[in-house]
Amino acid sequence: MDWVDPLPIFFLLVLTVTLLWKMGSFWNGNGQNFPPGPRPLPLIGSLHLLDLKRPHITMCKLSKQYGPVFSIQMGAQKMVVLTGYETVMEALVNQADAFAGRPFIPIFEETLKGIIFANGENWRVMRRFALSTLRDYGMGKRTTEDRILEECGFLIKRFESYEGKPFENTTILNHAVSNIIVSILLGKRFEYENPAFIRLLNLISANIQLLASPSVQLYNMFPALGFLFGTRKTVLNNTNELQAFIQATFIEHLKDLDENDQRSFIDSFLIRQQEEKNKSNGYFHNENLKAVVGNLFGAGTETTSTTLRWGLLLMMKYPEIQNKVQEEIAQVIGSAQPRTEHRPKMPYTDAVIHEIQRFSNIIPMNKPRATTMDVTFKGYSIPKGTFILPLLTSVLQDETQWEKPHEFYPEHFLDSDGKFIKRDAFMPFSAGRRMCAGETLAKMELFLFFTILLQRFTFQPAPGLSKEDLDLTPLVGLTAPPVLYKCCALSRS
Repeated sequence: MDWVDPLPIFFLLVLTVTLLWKMGSFWNGNGQNFPPGPRPLPLIGSLHLLDLKRPHITMCKLSKQYGPVFSIQMGAQKMVVLTGYETVMEALVNQADAFAGRPFIPIFEETLKGIIFANGENWRVMRRFALSTLRDYGMGKRTTEDRILEECGFLIKRFESYEGKPFENTTILNHAVSNIIVSILLGKRFEYENPAFIRLLNLISANIQLLASPSVQLYNMFPALGFLFGTRKTVLNNTNELQAFIQATFIEHLKDLDENDQRSFIDSFLIRQQEEKNKSNGYFHNENLKAVVGNLFGAGTETTSTTLRWGLLLMMKYPEIQNKVQEEIAQVIGSAQPRTEHRPKMPYTDAVIHEIQRFSNIIPMNKPRATTMDVTFKGYSIPKGTFILPLLTSVLQDETQWEKPHEFYPEHFLDSDGKFIKRDAFMPFSAGRRMCAGETLAKMELFLFFTILLQRFTFQPAPGLSKEDLDLTPLVGLTAPPVLYKCCALSRS
């Protein structure tokens, strides 16, 4: 009888026992009171059940089977999904502190620190500074309104230059909206033809799409295999290029920095940095500056411009609604310059803008949360540090809250007398401790840009297309933009 080396057999035995143990831990969950969910497979979890391009659709279907609070496993990461207005509100608002953390997500650790995915004291200090400084530079005030109106002038000229011929509006709207936050961050605006500006916006748009790609999602589940995913490398290269621009910009600001004449957000950060330079555990260092400015630059551009693109597409799809908005603009404003003070007098326009935000549902997954403590929620025990996904699409399309959740229906925000009504389930900016820091600015931008554009133009599909040909299927990305389309902006003057 031949002698058999026991070492490989020993390793095989250890591997088998380990695999069986892992399988047992996958199937047994985190304890008897952990939310129920589909039984995961070893290594891949519930990956085989999900549409990786639009996972929120799969999760909404799973909630009908397992309830509004259920668990799902993505690779080795077990997460709890919250669905429906009542459940999401209970977690994010009524138990705000317990659900105020951010989970560890490899790609976001490498790209989105600063405010959006920071935790603990660093997040609190940076968010508090950002909000107070943005207010100092006029966010939500008349000075910002004047900036937006000035930018609308440049945007109108660009639209007029096409003389009613079809054009694709993504880049133009990105430039116009981005110039508002840029003027606060850098103290200036960019011409639309500026090559550096065009490059920066292209980097942001590319990353917004790539961060939600199946390749990046697989990297987040199996980070040890990062070398296999080329998309991750592209995202990191884009991020590094953006941060290099920000660093070069604040170096320029340092040359003539004057604490008595602060011109921008970057100036204010650099002044604060000098004030706290002797603190060993300070937060006002260059890495945080690059991260926070990058966060605000991206967030202050993409969501608002994407919502405006949806708005113009929906006006072409529903010309009767566009006509009613224009009639109200003519009645309330006439040919005068729109101002935010007009908004309370324009219930139909206000309702249409709200419905554009609800229907477009541009962040269907919401940004994930993490529990900051052990919490009992809806009868389930959820440990500290659990990955939480409050599914925003399930709130904006909650069938118990909206009469026609899957249709574009401005009457969701109007009472029987045509007066504007607020809806508690209107949550496009999320809610609780982590709700969007730029909500005030975004609301002002949406009203002014949308109203001025419809005051000056009527939007129609390109020749040869009818409103029935317009596709309302969103593209895939970290946000959900409309498909690329061409529009004709016909002057109303």
